[in-house]
Amino acid sequence: MDYSFPVAVLLGVYLGALTGVVPALVAWCLGFVFRYVTSVSLPGFGVVVLGVAIAGVQGGLLGLLDPTVLESPVVVVAVIVVMLVTQYAHAKGDSMGASFPRRIGLRNLREHRLSSDVIERVGRFGRVRVRTAGDVGDIDGYPPLPDDLRSAIRDGEWTFPADLPIGELESRLADRLRTEYDLADVSVEIDMGGKATVRAAPPEGALSRRLPANRRAVSVDTLVPTGIARGDEVAFELGDEDVVGTVCSANTEDGEADDDTAEDGGVVPRAPTTTGGDGRVTVAIPQAEAADFIDGNPTNLRVRSRETRSEFELVHLFRQAGKQWRKLQVRAGSGLDGMTLGNLAARDTYDVAVLGIEQANGWSVAPSGTTVLTAGDELYVVGTSDSMRRFAEVVE
Repeated sequence: MDYSFPVAVLLGVYLGALTGVVPALVAWCLGFVFRYVTSVSLPGFGVVVLGVAIAGVQGGLLGLLDPTVLESPVVVVAVIVVMLVTQYAHAKGDSMGASFPRRIGLRNLREHRLSSDVIERVGRFGRVRVRTAGDVGDIDGYPPLPDDLRSAIRDGEWTFPADLPIGELESRLADRLRTEYDLADVSVEIDMGGKATVRAAPPEGALSRRLPANRRAVSVDTLVPTGIARGDEVAFELGDEDVVGTVCSANTEDGEADDDTAEDGGVVPRAPTTTGGDGRVTVAIPQAEAADFIDGNPTNLRVRSRETRSEFELVHLFRQAGKQWRKLQVRAGSGLDGMTLGNLAARDTYDVAVLGIEQANGWSVAPSGTTVLTAGDELYVVGTSDSMRRFAEVVE
């Protein structure tokens, strides 16, 4: 039957759409699966040819085997429609395979990266400042938060690396809050703008949880030194002996905790310390000495020095000299695998110094130039920020 050209085109579009459903579905599946599994795009031309073949097998385009059928515009239009539909389905499947998360979970079902607007370009990956959004809520089944604790969390600010997914940021912030404020439970949700919705439960038995095993907390009215804080070690005179304890809390009659002033003029609270004067100190002392301590008359509170650890002094000296130290691991296949320190010439080439190496057979401090580097070795390196970044790219 002869059709006018417009009618033939419409029939071709109908035939192509009808027979192109199955080829389009196959093309989408191939594009998605191949890209998701191998991270490589399947050639579109091959998929289009396969789609046309599938349409022909369906019976709608078997007339292509007869050369005279090319004279009919219906079949030509149908072939073009099948090719376009197949190509489009393949492109969409390839795009979805590239963006689909490799590990599927509830956290991956929503946007899991922060907006670029909240990322501060500091260092290699940048950083993000997380602040609370609105007031801090309570958790069902727990008592409400005290007002001062609620305000401290609401006004807080926490800095994290900007390359972390939102799920990891939520987990880290929850751990920080639980540690800093000794919370019984905490729930955190962070949006793409770096705003955190926090719900928290107050500490349960805060003092008893901080008290070490086989210790008892005893309060003493005494002259409190300026600057004493929780965790300091103090000694009291009790007769001819000294009783050593750890400060659980301290306050003076008219003193308050000291604060630091931020750059914007705001107040940044730090660990509570006393301003000195008459007050009360609660200390944790050994259980065996608690009875004598209570019955006796402890006097002359003295703060014991914990001294300065040598490794902290070394880090302080590095910072004063504008240096920093970092631990780097030699990766398999890197240029350093199998190279000696002498050939590496880290100081001359990268302006860094290798202070130590941890290998499978143990530690090596100030290693010699004949030391052979292998994959998995951990290097402890000192240098400037720029030199460390360049050296890290070579090592890792």
